[in-house]
Amino acid sequence: MTEVATPVQPDKQFTILIVGGGTAGIAIAARLRRERPSLSIGIIDPATTHAYQPGWTLVGAGVMTLKQTLRQEGGLIPADVTWLRAAAESFQPDDHIVTLDDGQRIGYRRLILCPGLQLDWNKIEGLSETLGKNGVCSNYSMEHVEYTWTCIQTLNGGKALFTQPPMPIKCAGAPQKIAYLASDFWRKEGVLNRTEVDFLLAGDALFGVAYYRPSLQYAVDYYGINLHYKHNLVSVDGQAKVAVFEVTAADGSKSRETRNFDMLHVTPPQSAPDFIKNSPFAGAGGWVDVDPSTLRHTKYDTVFGAGDVIGTSNAKTMAAARAQTPVIVANVLASLEGKPLTSIYDGYGACPLTVGYGKVVLAEFLYGGKPAPSFPYDQRKPSSFAWMLKAKVFPHVYWDLMLKGRDITVKHHPEWAKTNG
Repeated sequence: MTEVATPVQPDKQFTILIVGGGTAGIAIAARLRRERPSLSIGIIDPATTHAYQPGWTLVGAGVMTLKQTLRQEGGLIPADVTWLRAAAESFQPDDHIVTLDDGQRIGYRRLILCPGLQLDWNKIEGLSETLGKNGVCSNYSMEHVEYTWTCIQTLNGGKALFTQPPMPIKCAGAPQKIAYLASDFWRKEGVLNRTEVDFLLAGDALFGVAYYRPSLQYAVDYYGINLHYKHNLVSVDGQAKVAVFEVTAADGSKSRETRNFDMLHVTPPQSAPDFIKNSPFAGAGGWVDVDPSTLRHTKYDTVFGAGDVIGTSNAKTMAAARAQTPVIVANVLASLEGKPLTSIYDGYGACPLTVGYGKVVLAEFLYGGKPAPSFPYDQRKPSSFAWMLKAKVFPHVYWDLMLKGRDITVKHHPEWAKTNG
């Protein structure tokens, strides 16, 4: 006689379970709560501090304080949403269960994965030991972002290196934004003329969307920044002030190159969180494998993904999570009702590129790098209007609208790019 397996019983059960209480997780929970107040929703996240990470470029440049970018996580969890203060450890999708690191088994009818990505500091030899001292800084580290501003202010000439690892990374423009702001500060202080500024990136293009590259190349030339393509930082000796790069030649051969520095701003390699890489939901590169239009998992119909963790080709930015939120909410609700998934994500992402204090190139684009501006002016041109959006408006939109489920659906106008092209 064949034994029938006993179904795994969850310790708690939710209609919708969200893994990750960052930008996407809170925004989706808040919007779901507003549109369907009766739903039982749980959010899994061990972190007690929530950060507005797009502000860290401005923290590193002395425009914002770190405190302005931080909130208590508990104060952002929407009313009547259960916060499970633990980490997701493993998934049992056939049983519709997530197992937490404290042993709890949490059941769901629909699962939304949005835990973000992880920063792989340890992939650069010696970095963890010297980050936050010896002139080695990073705007990607909450603990050390303020040290970037210290390094910029105290540099009195010498060699400043800014690095960018292989893609994908969150906010692909951030590594060069701080190079421009630092150079602008040194220009105004009268020390840029005795400072050698190098931007070393692992890729072969300054920015992924060709439409905006000329404006960025102008900024590079204006500040006299030296561009080095196919240079990937592999090790740092902070005390000796030495950085080692792996350089890929045109024929694909690799060699090592050593550079001295007085200041080194590091963007760490990034990847999907390990617990996602090792899950049944992982696709190419370890990212969550979702349909790029509906954001539903390609294998598991009850699973959706949003934010930095998904393996779609869009930029990993706050703007992308903002655009994905209404799509996820509409499609999850349709799924629960047995209806077709009709809401479509078009790959929208945005990157306000700070090319100087008070000047921003507002890059907006869809899948395939198609420009999609929101405003009827040539957004390739640095503007004080876009700086005001970056420094004042977007933080307000984030805290007071997006994370409270009150956000509006933004319309983008690719035809405006043709008009300005």
